[in-house]
Amino acid sequence: MEKNPKIAIYPGSFDPLTNGHVDIIERALKIFDKVIVSVMHNPKKSSLFSVQERVDMIRDSIGKKANLEVDSFDGLLVDYTRMKNAVAIIRGMRAISDFENEFQMALMNRRLNRDVQTIFLMTGLRWIFTSSSIIKEVATFGGDITGMVPQPIKLKMLEKFPARKEN
Repeated sequence: MEKNPKIAIYPGSFDPLTNGHVDIIERALKIFDKVIVSVMHNPKKSSLFSVQERVDMIRDSIGKKANLEVDSFDGLLVDYTRMKNAVAIIRGMRAISDFENEFQMALMNRRLNRDVQTIFLMTGLRWIFTSSSIIKEVATFGGDITGMVPQPIKLKMLEKFPARKEN
């Protein structure tokens, strides 16, 4: 008797991917048979990188893994989970301040599709202060983002801010 693989979706804007995101991805891969990292297009957000650039940067940063897929989606997350036969949505949490908004989204997703569970994973302690918006701000003003993002992301950030390139 073949069992159905336990598939989880890790959605986000990933603009850019941080080492905190990578930490969540690596831990989710230990829990689920397959993890789909999906760059979600959010028209409310103004993005530094296009959706395709973010997909490519995630692939470059994570490498090829048999149980990992990188994708993008535009629309309701619950529709995407149904399309991908996912049983869970992974949400990364850094601090208690993240919880209220994430909790509301989890309840709405549950209302729209009772078959999909939301799983909250706390980021590793060393990444609590790291967010995509902070990374963008630091890079904009020429700060060193080494160790906060994967190397391919750092290089793309330096391309976006050429006047700030390191010597």
